[in-house]
Amino acid sequence: MADGNHTVVTEFILLGFTDNLKLQVLLFMIFLLIYLLTLVGNLGMIVLIQIDFKLHTPMYFFISSLSFLDVSYSTIIIPSTLMTFVAETKVISYSACTAQLFLFCIAVTGECYLLAVMAYDRFIAICNPLLYPVIMSKRFCVLLVCGSYFMSCMNATIQTLFIFHLSFCNSNIINHFFCDVPPILKLSCSDTYITDTVHFTCATVLVISTMVLILISYICIGVTIHKIKSAKGRRKAFSTCASHLTAVTMFYGTGSFMYLRPSSKYSVEHDKIISVFYTLAIPMLNPMIYSLRNKEVKEALRRTVAKLYYSPCVPQMFRSPSRTERT
Repeated sequence: MADGNHTVVTEFILLGFTDNLKLQVLLFMIFLLIYLLTLVGNLGMIVLIQIDFKLHTPMYFFISSLSFLDVSYSTIIIPSTLMTFVAETKVISYSACTAQLFLFCIAVTGECYLLAVMAYDRFIAICNPLLYPVIMSKRFCVLLVCGSYFMSCMNATIQTLFIFHLSFCNSNIINHFFCDVPPILKLSCSDTYITDTVHFTCATVLVISTMVLILISYICIGVTIHKIKSAKGRRKAFSTCASHLTAVTMFYGTGSFMYLRPSSKYSVEHDKIISVFYTLAIPMLNPMIYSLRNKEVKEALRRTVAKLYYSPCVPQMFRSPSRTERT
């Protein structure tokens, strides 16, 4: 549709990674495998926490919420990414691109807030163990998660409105594998100074506010752990935080490098690699991080497998014979 001397963009083209057919097939298989592992790992974690009564604690409630967000933003991104490998046109409509960016902002912002909430949960558990059941009540935990989602929606709404209020008339080719903020801003023929400033401010406030809460929580946790006399007690206290610290380091490290820069400093090819890590790899790795080093999750998984194994629904032919049956 013409608008003066410009053509108004009604759809975008996602370039993806490469035009090499053999490499596209390989990447399609890799990305599909990552997506399937992400679904199995995170949905499995959610189901395990729901069915095992011993995991009905605030910490695992937050982990299940984190798994839900990981599934969400992988599902928001990966299907369109797979499309760029197999479709000839690689077209995404203007409204679909807007929706993808909006939902992606909600999921990523929600993960920031949720990681901060989880740090606060560990702070209360280690520094105030006697008051932990009172402070971290079920109602309060639900309010914390709902508050994270509300703040995420506010941030996503502000950023999406400012970005898609711009005019896109120079080009409709997005040199990326999904509709992300930096490559979209490069397409605008409007002055992006205000939008760029709003985006940078929102990202900075989000990262600094959540990181301050995380740092304060872990400083207090470190002081408390240092006061524990037994080495076994210190290891036990620190082990409950190790998984969360790993997840925080990976997520904030890549996310800060990606978004806490002016749009003029973005490098397309490098940013694609970074985006793959925090949009695909981190959601796949989080269930492993929270399960491989967690005895409670391992024991819950064993109990669940044992229940299913000895369930009347499982045919006898699929069970190994017991000792009495062998004799």
